[in-house]
Parts: sequence; C-alpha cells; structure tokens
Amino acid sequence: MSDAARAKILGQIRHAVGKVDGDAARRTAVEARIAAHCRGSVPARASVAGGEAMVAFVARLKAASISVAEAAHLSDVPRLTADYLRAHNLPARLRMGADPDLAGLDWASAAPLEILSGRAEAGDEVSLAKAFAGVAETGTLVLTSGPNNPTTLNFLPETEIVVVRAGDVVGGYEDAWDRLRAAYPGGLPRTVNWVSGPSRTADIEQTIVMGAHGPRRLHVIVSG
Repeated sequence: MSDAARAKILGQIRHAVGKVDGDAARRTAVEARIAAHCRGSVPARASVAGGEAMVAFVARLKAASISVAEAAHLSDVPRLTADYLRAHNLPARLRMGADPDLAGLDWASAAPLEILSGRAEAGDEVSLAKAFAGVAETGTLVLTSGPNNPTTLNFLPETEIVVVRAGDVVGGYEDAWDRLRAAYPGGLPRTVNWVSGPSRTADIEQTIVMGAHGPRRLHVIVSG
C-alpha cells in the first residue's frame, strides 16, 4: 500500500469518528499515556516472585517442550553445556555473542568444546545466548538484540541453549517490561524477542513439525 493510499484511509477513519488533524489536546493525551507506561491487566498466575516464580517458570518451560538444567553457579554453565551436547550427540561446537557473563567463563574446562563468536551463520548447528529475563507467567524467555546476544543466535541454528540468571526471573510480562525500560533508559534495543518454546507449526494437516521457523531444540540453563 502506498503512503498516499494509507493516508487517505486513515483520514477517512478520523473523519468518520469525528477527529481532525492537528488536535493538540488529543495528541497531548496520547503522548502522556505512552510516556506513563500504564500496566496492563496482570493474571493471578503472574503475581509471583522469588522462589515461587522460579518454580512456576521451570514448570512452564518443561510444559512447552523445553529441557531445563539448573546450575548452582554461572561457572557451571560450560560443563552443563558440554554435557547437553554430548547427551544429544550434537557437535562440540557452538556460536555465541560477546555477552560478558558468558565470555568470561572458563570454556577451556569444557574441552574439546569449540567456541565461535559473533552472529550465527548458516553452518552453525548450536548457539548459546543469555536471556535478559525469564517470565514465570508463561515460561517465556526475553531475548534482546545487540552484539552481546545477536538475534540470529535465537533463530538460525537448529539447537539453541539459553542461560537465564535466577535473579532475572520475574512473575509476569509487565514486570519484564519494567525491567527493560529501567535497563535501557535511552530507548529499547532494536529487537526484543519473547520465546516460549522451540519452533513448531501444525499448518499442514494439523501435524506438529518442530523447527519450522527456528530451533527445533531449546535448552535452558537456569543459573544462580
């Protein structure tokens, strides 16, 4: 649709509901509402925190066909990553971004695991990323774009491993948005992906197919 056609349609809608261009009072009201970040309705299942949120988060991850490993410390991530790859007969090779928490780990201890850096490429079979947050409400991973965790890691390889810090697990979506705005006061990242399980579709004859639009395997390591 051209810009002219879009403007014409929107103009007709405004005219039909009695609105006019240049309505300063209406514009001010809209801008104030956007700036206020009004919270939406929060279901009871999202009104959890701390250990209760963690239990709900892990349960809902598993319900969405996501495998879960729990690490007492972040330093356990290399070992748990290597264990997962070995258990699923996957190559001892993965791609990850420049996230300082992950890059600072002792990956040599997980040898012969090979670590590649940067954005995912076509030949990458496994990726590792760190989630900005986990949401107990639906067992959802909040993944932000940028050099630390390129978005390609979340969609290109067939197997993705995601690390979530226990302290980053929140009750509901509104809590996650609050954390995002606080962490990025100058403006949100270009992309914020909300992932609630490995890629799947049932478009053809209602038969579930895994990996149709992204990873067919999703493994989460919840770290202390």
